[in-house]
Amino acid sequence: MSLFNLKGKVAVVTGSSRGIGRSIAHQLAKQGAKVVVSSRKLDACEVVVKEIQAAGGEAMAISASLSSKEQLQNLIDQTRAAWGPIDILVCNAATNPYYGPTTGMSDEVFDKVMRNNVLANTWLCTMVYPDMKAKKDGAIVIVSSIGGLHGSAIIGAYNISKAADMQLARNLAVEWGPDNIRVNCIAPGLIKTDFAKALHEDPVLSAKYNNETPLRRMGEPDDIGGVAVFLASPAGQYVTGQTIVADGGMMIR
Repeated sequence: MSLFNLKGKVAVVTGSSRGIGRSIAHQLAKQGAKVVVSSRKLDACEVVVKEIQAAGGEAMAISASLSSKEQLQNLIDQTRAAWGPIDILVCNAATNPYYGPTTGMSDEVFDKVMRNNVLANTWLCTMVYPDMKAKKDGAIVIVSSIGGLHGSAIIGAYNISKAADMQLARNLAVEWGPDNIRVNCIAPGLIKTDFAKALHEDPVLSAKYNNETPLRRMGEPDDIGGVAVFLASPAGQYVTGQTIVADGGMMIR
């Protein structure tokens, strides 16, 4: 059996209608997982489901907003009703509504960032925990960012939330390790997605980034999708509480 075989596993991937989440959904399905594609917009999710099905995979779409605990619970409940217990959870969805210094940020914006990027992940993790505990097996992957490893005068709140996600993974790894549940983070660098369009479509910034990055390029969504497969599969069965940095070497230059 392949170390990356996910046949028969049920996976839920948030924020998977585009970008990194879309790649993760595709890559998990390629390894045999049954994948729930989820984001706020159902029609966008259904496009990805059709792509996965056309490639021979199994998927379904369930819409949910990060800000609604009820909608996230419905996402988990609908998944269980259709396919049974959840084996893999990928918390990829996040928000970044503010660019600027902390001194100009409202409490409402900070609350939104922390609620959507940290609290919602905590909700989802605790929602799938009973399934994984019953099986004595499970994998949770939280998509963080290298922003959580350094300071910023522009996206400070976002970086704080991403650092918190890394600590969330460490805490849950300690709590749930005895139940053979692994919880890890991925910290991507600059990836060519709509989320980072303002950066990778700026010729000056992109040239500077490519020149400074050891691998001399920005990342593609599949560069992160492969890491998620590793963490979700038997290949990563002894890895927990870790943050895997996938940034082309930017943080070590």
